[in-house]
Amino acid sequence: MKIGVFGGGQLAQMLALAGIPLGLRFVFFDPTPDGCAATLGQHIQADFDDWQQLKLFAKSVDLVTFEFENIPLSAIEFVSKYTRVYPEINTLNVKQDRLLEKQLFQRLGIATPKFIDIQSKNDIHDAAETLGFPFVIKTRFGGYDGKGQWVLKSEEQIAYTWSQIDGLPCIAEQWINFSREVSIIAVQNRNNERVFYDLAENGHNRGILHTTVNRPSDPMALEAQKIICKLLEELNYCGAIALELFECNGQLIANEFAPRVHNSGHWTIEGAATSQFENHLRAILNLPLGSTQHKGQYVMLNFISKIPELPHALSVPNSHFHNYTKQAKPGRKLGHLTVCADQHEDIDNLVFRLKNFFHF
Repeated sequence: MKIGVFGGGQLAQMLALAGIPLGLRFVFFDPTPDGCAATLGQHIQADFDDWQQLKLFAKSVDLVTFEFENIPLSAIEFVSKYTRVYPEINTLNVKQDRLLEKQLFQRLGIATPKFIDIQSKNDIHDAAETLGFPFVIKTRFGGYDGKGQWVLKSEEQIAYTWSQIDGLPCIAEQWINFSREVSIIAVQNRNNERVFYDLAENGHNRGILHTTVNRPSDPMALEAQKIICKLLEELNYCGAIALELFECNGQLIANEFAPRVHNSGHWTIEGAATSQFENHLRAILNLPLGSTQHKGQYVMLNFISKIPELPHALSVPNSHFHNYTKQAKPGRKLGHLTVCADQHEDIDNLVFRLKNFFHF
């Protein structure tokens, strides 16, 4: 059985590492020449509008999935003529546009920050009046890891922000004074069998996920599961899906969803009976889903822009080091460390200690 993956980065790499022991083989379609997943399967290096190579890709595999959502819909539609693609294109269509995503939450009765479509500079002034300062402006298409976002704190910033937007379609969002950011990962197969992982609590650094801690028996877990089930049912979803949420005054407010395996689920590789990566593959192949039972409480620490030397990383007790073998660039995720908390140490203290150890 051959699985095609749009993208050849670390998420594709982890999918392959989970699938190879199951007897699966992988073909990666990625325009970049140095995708870190390429050593684990065949790499088709071509642009997303290279129809000949897309056809070759589609005909060489049994089904296709993806590791990131900003793939041109035209490429997905073309590949769908020759093989199955999971999750299906309707999910990508919604996810690629932040306005459609927010309208989906609204339609499903999922709490989300107030939002306004931004078409002009005057719309930003209207947003300031409606939402109040501070508020956030985000590009509707293509943003990730804090890119394409601006926080406005005063009227004086409007003109500069409009010049930075440069005519791109955007939305303005209400600023949420949250107590914490959490995410829930669910997996559903084609028979609508579904499983959930522990609620994860996330910390960010300059808009990029920096730390994740799984929270067994979190009091907000059931509510998060109810919310993500609305997405699973509405989208007729197949695969792994992550939903990022703000907790504010005891309420969960949806920020965004990711129709794929997610960075906040990296802890599941060592920390759950079945990782999110293996369960995603099981789902799209319509196989029985594996247990998501945690093995303990874990901290996942992302290495951004720089990565420690191997001896330094491995000196941390109860740890698992993942080096994606990517070229170092500012703001780029280069690897992560997963550490199982000792039963005698508070998990938040462990997060603090790890940050100090790696000078974050």
